[in-house]
Amino acid sequence: MVTNLVIHESSKIELVLTRIYHAPRALLFKAWTDSRLLSKWWGPKDFTNPICIIDPYRGGLLFINMTAPDGTQYPTNGVIHEISPPDRLVFATTGFEDEIGRPLLQVLNTVSFAGLKRKTKLTLHVVVVKAGPEIKFALDGMDEGWNQSLDRLGNQVESK
Repeated sequence: MVTNLVIHESSKIELVLTRIYHAPRALLFKAWTDSRLLSKWWGPKDFTNPICIIDPYRGGLLFINMTAPDGTQYPTNGVIHEISPPDRLVFATTGFEDEIGRPLLQVLNTVSFAGLKRKTKLTLHVVVVKAGPEIKFALDGMDEGWNQSLDRLGNQVESK
C-alpha cells in the first residue's frame, strides 16, 4: 500500500493511493461500477450504504447514502466523467451540504486499473476541488477513510 498526501500552495489537496489486489482487473472494475458490489465496500470500516446507486456511463449519476455506526448519514452525490472498462473510471462527488443545500465538498476521483498477470494494480487519485472550513474534520480523515474503503474492497474482491 502506498499513500501520498499532497497539499499544493494553491491549497488544493490531493491524495494518491496505490494497491495491488489478488483479483482480476475486470472484477475490480465491476466492484466500482455495480451498485450492489459498491455498496458492500464503500466507506470507512463499519459504515453501511443502505442506498447506493451508480449509473456506469459517461454523464451517469452516483448517489451513496453512507451511514456511520452511530446512525449519522453522509449522502454523496456524483457524476461519471469518464468510464473506460476495465482501465479507468473518473467521477466527481459532492457532499456535506450547507443549510441551503450547497455542497461544502467537491472532489474529482480518478481510478486506474492495471493488469499484472493474476493481480491488479489500482491507483486512486483524489483531488479536492472545493472544501469549506466547516468540513476540516472530513479532510483530516480522508486518507484514513479511503484506506479503510480500499481495505474493504480488497476483502470483497479477494474472497471471490
